[in-house]
Amino acid sequence: MGSSKPVTSRASTRMGTSAVRALHELFIAGQVDASYLDSAPIRPVVAESWRRSLATGVDPDRDGALSSAMTLSLARMRETHPLAAALPVIRRLLVDDAIDAGVLVAVTAADGTVLWVEGDPRAVRKAEAMDFVPGADWSEGSAGTNAPGTALALDRELQIRSSEHFSRIVQPWSCSAVPVHDPTTGVLLGAIDLTGGADVATPQTLALVRATAVAVENHLALLRVTAPDASATSAGQAQLRVLGAQRPRWQFTDQNGCLRTASLTPRHADILVLLHQHPEGLTADHLALLLDDKDLDVVTVRAEMSRLRRVINPAVVVSRPYRLMQPVDSDLGAVFGHLKAGDVESALNRYAGALLPQSMSPAIGRIRAELSASMRGAVLATCDAGLLRRWLELPEGRDDREGWRVLHDLAQAGSVGRAQASGHLLGLDLDLG
Repeated sequence: MGSSKPVTSRASTRMGTSAVRALHELFIAGQVDASYLDSAPIRPVVAESWRRSLATGVDPDRDGALSSAMTLSLARMRETHPLAAALPVIRRLLVDDAIDAGVLVAVTAADGTVLWVEGDPRAVRKAEAMDFVPGADWSEGSAGTNAPGTALALDRELQIRSSEHFSRIVQPWSCSAVPVHDPTTGVLLGAIDLTGGADVATPQTLALVRATAVAVENHLALLRVTAPDASATSAGQAQLRVLGAQRPRWQFTDQNGCLRTASLTPRHADILVLLHQHPEGLTADHLALLLDDKDLDVVTVRAEMSRLRRVINPAVVVSRPYRLMQPVDSDLGAVFGHLKAGDVESALNRYAGALLPQSMSPAIGRIRAELSASMRGAVLATCDAGLLRRWLELPEGRDDREGWRVLHDLAQAGSVGRAQASGHLLGLDLDLG
């Protein structure tokens, strides 16, 4: 089995390749419904992925995965992606032995964009026929059930065997994929995939890919200690991450030159954002008003500042007025900077979600609204369907009726993309009605 989860009794009665293909054809043709899969001896992880693939409108007869909106910026994405530093490890453990074995090794980003495909030259050429190439979007929502895309969707290792693939063109292949995470923050970075014939879908192969993923994470962790990120260590520069649903984080270099990460409380995150947005500094009175315009007093602010300085490097913040004394690389500042420069794609790449979505601070709320509105307006102005779809997949874009209407109008008539947009618009109208 391609999963670390216990094997169920249903999954233990495994269907043969021809039986899986026959069931797949019945399911695609609508001759059996989704509930029928529950009684069939097909692996639950595959049945659930088929359901998702059908629900998101994946075409099982497409020639390959849809091109990603990232294709044109692939070179820049490769240069800046964290897994680029681990390519030598992946090549040593997987690619070198794949050259003459009829298999290929792929590395994807967390959104399913294929970054690198290497291995047996014949296998690489065959994979090109289904668009399994760098720059292509192999997320489950685009390509249907496949090992790297479904592994990323579930954030778990797994194998997909031949006829278990949702798209027919992929069914001659089998593959094993394992997600890779940032060793410091635990954030999903991407996946490592081994694709080939039936011999790829074995426990031994999955163990090899798993070991490679562990080696990659260990290698990244070692790099953090021996050669910390230049942006975080140059002149003691710290990093502030406050966008999206994840807990806000502060990364800094300690006196020994090691990169450290501290999770921030909501109040401390609010304070650091406000200080970052006001480089001239803020008095305790002004900071109290920005944090809470009704119930916060100066004594509480001073106590919070004292606690904050114990969490981060004390030299970073000084008082009278409170201000940051060192450069800080903020994802918030990066997005605003890219938007100011007119680089919407780079801004969207750094935009992990709304600013501190749980914060009740009135000042943070204003900055949050400004950033979200600026990001949305810039994306809509590009009339780029790929960028627009990425925006609409964010929580704040799911109910953006105007955005979905623009996406509908940009999509080709009769395409799956237009059908999806039409369905979403109908759902929004029903909710509003």
